[in-house]
Amino acid sequence: FFFKQKTAYEIPKRDWSSDVCSSDLTSGNGSTRINLQFELSKKIDAAAREVQAAINAARADLPISLRSNPTYAKSNPTDSPVIVLALTSKTRSTGQIYEAVSNQIQQRLMQVEGVGDVELGGGSLPAVRIELLPFALHRQGLSAEDVRAAIQSATANRPKGMIDGDGRSFQIITNTGATADRLNAETYQQLIVAWRNGAPVRLSDVANVYTGSEDRNTLGLFNGVPAVVVMVYRQPSANVIETVDAVRALVPALRDELPPDIELKISSDSTNSIRSSLREIELTLVISIVLVILVVSAFLRSARATLIPAVATIVSLLGTFSVMYLLGFSLNNLSLMALTIATGFVVDDAIVVLENVSRHREMMAGNVSVQANLAPNSSHRNLSIEAALRGAREVGFTVVSISVSLVAVFIPLLFMGGQVGRLFREFALTLSAAVMISLLISLTTTPMMCAWLLREPRAQKPPGRVARFFARAYEVIQHSYAQVLDIALAHRWLVLALLAAVIALNAWLFMIVPKGFFPQQDATQITAGLRADQSISFEAMKSKVRQMVEIIRQDPAVATVTGYTGGSRPGGGFMFITLKPRPERTDSGQAVIARLRPKLARVTGVSAFMVPVQDLRVGGRRDMNQIQYSLKSDDLDDLKLWTGKLVEALKRQPRVVDVDSRSEEHTSELQSRFGISYAVFCLK
Repeated sequence: FFFKQKTAYEIPKRDWSSDVCSSDLTSGNGSTRINLQFELSKKIDAAAREVQAAINAARADLPISLRSNPTYAKSNPTDSPVIVLALTSKTRSTGQIYEAVSNQIQQRLMQVEGVGDVELGGGSLPAVRIELLPFALHRQGLSAEDVRAAIQSATANRPKGMIDGDGRSFQIITNTGATADRLNAETYQQLIVAWRNGAPVRLSDVANVYTGSEDRNTLGLFNGVPAVVVMVYRQPSANVIETVDAVRALVPALRDELPPDIELKISSDSTNSIRSSLREIELTLVISIVLVILVVSAFLRSARATLIPAVATIVSLLGTFSVMYLLGFSLNNLSLMALTIATGFVVDDAIVVLENVSRHREMMAGNVSVQANLAPNSSHRNLSIEAALRGAREVGFTVVSISVSLVAVFIPLLFMGGQVGRLFREFALTLSAAVMISLLISLTTTPMMCAWLLREPRAQKPPGRVARFFARAYEVIQHSYAQVLDIALAHRWLVLALLAAVIALNAWLFMIVPKGFFPQQDATQITAGLRADQSISFEAMKSKVRQMVEIIRQDPAVATVTGYTGGSRPGGGFMFITLKPRPERTDSGQAVIARLRPKLARVTGVSAFMVPVQDLRVGGRRDMNQIQYSLKSDDLDDLKLWTGKLVEALKRQPRVVDVDSRSEEHTSELQSRFGISYAVFCLK
């Protein structure tokens, strides 16, 4: 959650809501950004209302010269753009492209459901640039403030008055001022700044006036071609696939509205890896269902008997989808993984009931006294129903205890707090719902199907060759198990000692196994942050960015590369690298980064920090590092001293690369967090 303003100022200290767990303030040339991270239990819409109220309350303390009020957006600052668009043209400059599309593209994309923020880079709006001539001002006895006041007075859009007639009233509208020719340099050249010796001193006499752009120090590149980069971020609660699909659906309409000499291309799409993962898990789920049915068929050796647990498995999973829909869950990696695991759980209850009903069916078929109590014309059907009732009643408590014990394992996950609890709560609820639905089906649908589908033992056909093969295999397994069980019972103390050793071994392995939040994904996207000294000129930075883009383009695993620098980020920039699909490349994303790192290091004066785009990132800062620390101090000199020492110590660690510090020593601007100076260093 962040809000921003297009001019730098000191924000007064205020008491924020108790739901704010962290805040971060960064000021740059022409902008100030405050990131507010709320507790997970806080509703994002309620937080937005509180932030808007705080902005309104602080408006009176802000400078009156602000061009616009501060704005806010609901977004996760650590998220990468869900989709990146590139606007290029063979006939227009990036400034002209920006002018043609800034309001149109940005406003249309912001209206898409699920979009949290839209940023444009690589260009700026057109403007009239005025470069004062110091010697000419001195000769005329003028100061820069005199010129500024004259320009402001001439461009103010004030009412000009009215002319009242007998029957009509006419409003006076002039052809000068802010409403007309506002970007015409010739109009400003004729502006009278002062009068000297009865002669006007025009703006062209004391300044060079020409048409340019608001910010000349900005560059955007798409595969080496100048471009305006459009970065779309999603809202924290929005579904990323639905958001990207909605943006993609809008792209054809945007292309039709753009001038014909401007091309709109999709540079990067973060959902490609997500869609691939979902397809793989969906395929795994189907394979697991098929394997479960085949294994059950191998042991039951009956198509009719196999159909019963197969129906229980499929119906349980379909019922789980209904529960997920009611709870507002989506089909994601965790929920699909829960369904895949549940495939092995939901079949157990049905098999227990099926085997017990079959046993009662065989016993009752040979019991003459039971058959004598049945009606003459319905002995087989009533016998099957009676067997189903007895079998289900006998194992009902066992089935309930098995299902409840499985659900009890996941109860701690339901009460786990923090980000991990939020992630695994959906997993635990999905798996628990599947198990409980399986319990209900096993005690209702499964006995009913047993009564209708199971045949009378004497009416069954002789087993075939395949059935005899599985029967012999089952007998071998059963015999081997009996032998091992006899050995274990004969050496009880040895078995208990082995159990204790295995428990101790697991405890030792738990301590030495590497630990992490989530494993690193081999995504098809890489994000690179560029960092140079803030005193670097834009021309030098532009040349280095072009060199880096060209180096990355030459890598055989790279499909597209988009980068931009400048704007409110002096000495910095970003690049979005899209890799080719996995079948078309042999190296992982980390291998590509390792291959590019030494090549990019040859570009002196600028550092590139690359990291694969991850589907899940937490935190409150948008940095290209996996680990971030903050140092706080009341003394800025001590802060700089110990930041440098810590960075140097980390650089000497062989397992740490890309150590970076955000404490800027070569600039007059200072970063602060509500009055406390701080420095951030990052490593990977």
